[in-house]
Amino acid sequence: MRAFESLQGRFFGDEEEVRVVVINRLVEIRWHGRGGQGAVTSAELLAQAAISEGKYAQAFPSFGPERRGAPVLAFVRTSDEPIRIRAGITEPDVVVVLDPSLLRIIDVTSGLKDGGTFVVNTRKSAEEIRAEFGIKWRLATIDATKIAQELLGVPITNTTMIGALLKATGVVSLESLVEPVNKRFRRLADRNINAMKRAYEETIVKE
Repeated sequence: MRAFESLQGRFFGDEEEVRVVVINRLVEIRWHGRGGQGAVTSAELLAQAAISEGKYAQAFPSFGPERRGAPVLAFVRTSDEPIRIRAGITEPDVVVVLDPSLLRIIDVTSGLKDGGTFVVNTRKSAEEIRAEFGIKWRLATIDATKIAQELLGVPITNTTMIGALLKATGVVSLESLVEPVNKRFRRLADRNINAMKRAYEETIVKE
């Protein structure tokens, strides 16, 4: 298990620019992707950003064999209080799907709480996704693959989907991701930051 924890602190953000859907409680996020798409990296970057804001956070992948292209799970917990849970997340507040093909082979919404948020990489509209897959939760859509191809040159959508997640939830600020992304991607950091920011701007959220 990969885990990150910090001293307790406060969340600071621009309330006029960032909509914070979940505050002052445990937030559980489940990432769905495929091996090689960076779901685990996304989880780790998000946890590091939360820690930089004075929160407690965990990030860890699912157990079991992983191979490139195979479905992969990653998990994030953030809280203003110490986190005692160490199990996988079965009833998330938020689900993030990096690869839209997974919607046809996995029940990616399994356990998603009533009032939860579903964030998906797709070229389809929110209305089409709701009709085709029966999505009844708050829904955020973004063509993350297009952004990644244009700005990164590869269809790896992990940092792009972080931007979408932040637009949908405000769980941390965009600014808090800059340092973790710089440390992880180094010379490619600016491209990833730009992809994240563009996704933030272009994500459409439907209640």
